[in-house]
Amino acid sequence: MIIAISTFKKRVSPEQLFMLSALIVNAGNYAYNLLLGRILGPKQFADAAVLITFLLVLSFVAMTFQLVTAKFSASFTTSIYLSFISKMYKNALITGIILGALIIVFASQLQIIFKTSTTSMFIIFGIGTPLYFLMSVNRGTLQGQSKLKLLSITYQLEMLSRLLITLGLIVLFKIESSILIAIGILVSFAFGLKPIKLKAISFKKNNSLGLENTKLLQHFFIITAFYELTQIIINNSDILLVKHYFETYDAGLYASLALIGRIVYFIAWMFVMLLLPSVIKLKKEGKATTPILVKYIGYIIAISFVIIFGCLCFPKLVVSLLFGSSYLAIAPLLWKYALATSLFAISNIFAYYYLSLDKYVPVIFSGLFGLLQVGLIICFHDSLQQVVTMQIIAMVLLLAIQMVFFFIDYKRQCKIPKIYT
Repeated sequence: MIIAISTFKKRVSPEQLFMLSALIVNAGNYAYNLLLGRILGPKQFADAAVLITFLLVLSFVAMTFQLVTAKFSASFTTSIYLSFISKMYKNALITGIILGALIIVFASQLQIIFKTSTTSMFIIFGIGTPLYFLMSVNRGTLQGQSKLKLLSITYQLEMLSRLLITLGLIVLFKIESSILIAIGILVSFAFGLKPIKLKAISFKKNNSLGLENTKLLQHFFIITAFYELTQIIINNSDILLVKHYFETYDAGLYASLALIGRIVYFIAWMFVMLLLPSVIKLKKEGKATTPILVKYIGYIIAISFVIIFGCLCFPKLVVSLLFGSSYLAIAPLLWKYALATSLFAISNIFAYYYLSLDKYVPVIFSGLFGLLQVGLIICFHDSLQQVVTMQIIAMVLLLAIQMVFFFIDYKRQCKIPKIYT
């Protein structure tokens, strides 16, 4: 047994191990959502979906800190790095406190807008927000330094604690389910902080990053924050808008539809996590970066095809197995939502690729078409099917323009060497 484990470790690269870990984490998060959907039913799951969507929104906002930390952790020397990482932790904590306070202060208004059963769920969520930002900076340091084993551990701990604690609370206590879910999320943030070296964090450091490094940091942070905002809009606006415009039962059905359809995006995110440091490394070495982009796009297309085909051929079976018969009304929309998500996942690979190369036009494209998606849903929301159709239209246009930009940029890059020959 020991020999087998040793052989496995030698044959499996850190990247492959991280991919395996990411699959387990995504499967656990998926099981978390599916079990909540089955246990609570469409009406109560609608409230749970709001909290889950808030968690996704928070993850995208905090991802700005993670990506910035990851990018510059691999670039700065030791002395500058210590000053940089202290600055990131300090700014992340301040941002988390401000956002958490806003969520708590406006909890009553959020309850009215999203038609939830209680304000307490928002208050508890707001309390945990600062922890998530600290956790994201910690993950950024691990990602940037390619410490994939430790990065895997922090994701595993967050997922497992949220899954086990939330389900345990629901089984043990007969109180408002949304409150118990919020508590589970809060506790999982604390677990997700591990492993973190608290002694290495100093908010009193005054070492200057230097004017040039500060400008680079600010520029990349602003662009990344803008892009993560587009991710929030495209990924989560539909659920929140449906919760606002539709009855609770329909909103719960749509939440289950979104969860099933977004499996493509969750899988694609694993490749994004590996894409950023890989592209930066290849760029520093003066090697071609296009092949790794093409490879990852190929993976996403293949996965997307399998999922869309399965949702098209066996929609009722998929819904029944995952959520149960009470959600069968959304079966006809399943393949369409999976298509919309697949288009976005492919577009997302292009955007992150260029973001890692300090090219920001695709980021602007994502923002514009994210706003287009919101506008289309606001104007056309007579039915859930119409909401899904609007997303497909927006994502087809986004992918088309991302591909046009890629081919134009690729041709331009191919011509550059000829100038010097």
